[in-house]
Amino acid sequence: MESYLNENFGDVKAKNSSEEALQRWRKLCWVVKNPKRRFRFTANLSKRFEARAIRRSNQEKFRLAVLVSQAALQFIHGLSSDYTPPKEVTAAAFQICADELGSIVEGHDFKKLKIHGGVQSIAGKLSTSITNGISTADDALNRRKEIYGINKFTETKVPGFWVFVWEALHDMTLMILAVCAFVSLLVGIIMEGWPKGAHDGLGIVASILLVVFVTATSDYRQSLQFKDLDTEKKKITVQVTRDGQRQKISIYDLVPGDFVHLAIGDQVPADGLFISGFSLLINESSLTGESEPVHVNAENPFLLSGTKVQDGSCKMLVTTVGMRTQWGKLMATLSEGGDDETPLQVKLNGVATIIGKLGLFFAAVTFAVLVQGLFGRKLLEGSHWSWSGDEALEILEFFAVAVTIVVVAVPEGLPLAVTLSLAFAMKKMMHDKALVRHLAACETMGSATTICSDKTGTLTTNHMTLVKACICGKIKEVSSTEETSSFCSEIPDFAVRILLQSIFNNTGGEIVRNIDDKIEILGTPTEAALLEFGLLLGGDFQAEQQASKIVKVEPFNSAKKQMGVVLEIPGVGFRAHSKGASEIVLAACDKFIDSNGDVVALDEASINHLKDTIDNFASDALRTLCLAYMELGSEFSAESPLPSKGYTCIAIVGIKDPVRPGVKESVAIFKSAGISVRMVTGDNINTAKAIAKECGILTDEGIAIEGPVFREKSEEELQELIPKIQVMARSSPMDKHILVKHLRTGLEEVVAVTGDGTNDAPALHEADIGLAMGIAGTEVAKESADVIIMDDNFSTILTVAKWGRSIYVNIQKFVQFQLTVNIVALIVNFSSACLTGNAPLTAVQLLWVNMIMDTLGALALATEPPNDDLMKRSPVGRKGNFISNVMWRNIIGQSLYQFVIIWFLQTRGKAFFHLDGEDSDLILNTLVFNSFVFCQVFNEINSREMEKINVFKGILRNHVFVAVITCTVIFQIIIIQFLGTFANTYPLTMQQWIGSILLGFLGMPIAAALKMIPVE
Repeated sequence: MESYLNENFGDVKAKNSSEEALQRWRKLCWVVKNPKRRFRFTANLSKRFEARAIRRSNQEKFRLAVLVSQAALQFIHGLSSDYTPPKEVTAAAFQICADELGSIVEGHDFKKLKIHGGVQSIAGKLSTSITNGISTADDALNRRKEIYGINKFTETKVPGFWVFVWEALHDMTLMILAVCAFVSLLVGIIMEGWPKGAHDGLGIVASILLVVFVTATSDYRQSLQFKDLDTEKKKITVQVTRDGQRQKISIYDLVPGDFVHLAIGDQVPADGLFISGFSLLINESSLTGESEPVHVNAENPFLLSGTKVQDGSCKMLVTTVGMRTQWGKLMATLSEGGDDETPLQVKLNGVATIIGKLGLFFAAVTFAVLVQGLFGRKLLEGSHWSWSGDEALEILEFFAVAVTIVVVAVPEGLPLAVTLSLAFAMKKMMHDKALVRHLAACETMGSATTICSDKTGTLTTNHMTLVKACICGKIKEVSSTEETSSFCSEIPDFAVRILLQSIFNNTGGEIVRNIDDKIEILGTPTEAALLEFGLLLGGDFQAEQQASKIVKVEPFNSAKKQMGVVLEIPGVGFRAHSKGASEIVLAACDKFIDSNGDVVALDEASINHLKDTIDNFASDALRTLCLAYMELGSEFSAESPLPSKGYTCIAIVGIKDPVRPGVKESVAIFKSAGISVRMVTGDNINTAKAIAKECGILTDEGIAIEGPVFREKSEEELQELIPKIQVMARSSPMDKHILVKHLRTGLEEVVAVTGDGTNDAPALHEADIGLAMGIAGTEVAKESADVIIMDDNFSTILTVAKWGRSIYVNIQKFVQFQLTVNIVALIVNFSSACLTGNAPLTAVQLLWVNMIMDTLGALALATEPPNDDLMKRSPVGRKGNFISNVMWRNIIGQSLYQFVIIWFLQTRGKAFFHLDGEDSDLILNTLVFNSFVFCQVFNEINSREMEKINVFKGILRNHVFVAVITCTVIFQIIIIQFLGTFANTYPLTMQQWIGSILLGFLGMPIAAALKMIPVE
């Protein structure tokens, strides 16, 4: 079966599956009782095609708009505006309407922009201050929302409960049974009158309604869970200036007129216009499909919602929001496209198809045998030409039994159990600070064999403090205000001035006053540590920034490992500042500031002293940075690149970032679970090794390597080297990507990768499971990831791995349980029909059994929470069989036992239970039905553990399981004792109850004995 599944249903991967693969498995699944339900949680391929068409249309539209605008620019001179804003707009104190704003940005209309007086004039027309942003007082926000709309997209609403009831009624087999029930009611009432003749028909109707309502309730709850997760995924915050203060708000609270601050990795939250910024590169592929990034500046100021900041930073004026943007229209279509189906869902659809085909065959043969038996009897009696209503009802009952065999045989619940288990796990994982973006990531994480983790913020706390500095050749600890001020008094004034200029201007952070009028440092933890040090030195952020003009900015990126800025200083000229990885920036220096404050050449002794300082800082597990500057004279063009050599070293600083509590223990658990942990970081190799040893990642057998050395290795060397690599320092995003690719393709590992930066996107995309950081991560990284670690904590990754394994094992348990019921129900009804001429289990009884094994079974087994024992097993890996030999052993053993029990009751049951009299056949059939149900109840308990004999461990902690078992037993008692006329049962005596329960219970010691049989 496994080879058949891999061949026909194995094309669908955990991520990035081709459309052909998604189409192919759908075509193979032709035995489907209810397509609406079976394919509810799969990708809507037609909606995806629509989204691609919208992207292509956008690409052409924007390209045409740019060409038209460029042509129009030549004729702008002398044009005047004939635009008059509508009365309701002017009454609200604005001078431009939403449609006009939308046409400017979406149409890239330079002509209209020029006519309206440019970006600053449009800000004025939106009643926005260029320095203070919008006012939030006196219903001003409400007025804006009324005129310009809100920044929300049309979303597909969760269908109501009755929609799920309606969809559950679309089950083909249930519809056929409903027709049978109607005919049975009609014929029964004609033959035997009301109410006696209606019992059989009403029994089937009641069973159908019960199945429909239980199914609909389960599906409705799942859809609500997915809706909660979708809401959580869309929580994105942005930095805005309002009432003169910087603050974080949700993107859904943005209104036209807002000033938004964007940095590398951010998503543009609405349509808008560029106000100011540096080196801004925008990736518009999500909107247009065009992969080439666009330069946005004062000459091309148009920013479109949904696009990503690939490089640089800027301040933008929001002009158009929500469904007025192209992104809003695209999102409405994309949201209907759905998630890709997971490999397990597809495989189990394959299993359902195989068993469904067998079920159809057995159902057809059973019906033929039962009808042939009746014909044979009629022939012997010589009454084959005369038929009574009772005999017509008998044929109808045979047909209902055949249809019900299909109901039981087609395990529609198998693929849906995956969705149920994933929905349950995703909800629980959200409470454990892990937000799952793609369903498949949950189950893939259960097979993970290796984790490539970042250091900063994942293994460490990301609460950085500058604790050591080497300035003018002097090294000192600077962790408090007193130490800093004493250190400051020992340093020449020139060195302090140039250091403060470097810290406050060459930064991606900011020091602002928040809503409470308190000083707040914004930016990455590294930037915050440096800015805090600048304040401790007595610096003034605003004064330093106003003392010079920034001419050019080169933002930090992982490839260069440095950032730079060029300042124009009155009376001095142009000066470049550089900051970044110590050894890289130091290599670009040929001078340094000595203890007298003089700039002197770097000699060999000084270079060695500075290199030793870097190594000493790094060995103390400190992150080291070097700050340098260079005089550029009186001429510099903003188009020119920053110099690569000739800098003067200002300082080397050591920043402490402690290891997170619990990381060492988590690493140890991963290792015991057969999952290897590798650290991939951009930091100095000595810092990386010190942290890796503290975490328990770097062992005596492992290798620590630097990115530049790794890059130089040949394919053969990499193949030999990669299994031993435990730490990679000074790595570029491409190094991470190569490492992940080799681990996946060369060593066939299932790889999980953590990332937070925009440049991590390729590795997150390449990995089997991409884990983005929720706090430090950029929007680009989060969008490329499968799971977002909301607290940036390495221990949360362990939680994700536990849940991943739990899902995989839970689905295996449910498959084992359901296949056992399928096999026994098929064989019992088929063999009985062939050998005795009647089916022991009626349509109503089989519908109840179907509900026990389908919806209730999935609820009980697919929602088992994870336990610590899961992390003591070896990982499944890439090539593990889903339906394992252990499962086949349990399925075959239990099926044989149950079949023997049912066959024994059918052949020897009357003698065994001393049955005689006219109701003996009905009592015997009731005993067969009761014993069969209790076999399933105890088999459900057995299925909690596939290999361990103790199946009761932790059973009371799983409230869902206990509730399902209890409800099943109570309802079984009601069916037998009180609903006999509808369910074709007869009330049993206490002795008969004990006997049938004991026969079911015997399955438990049988299961324990089976688990002692070794399998490979």
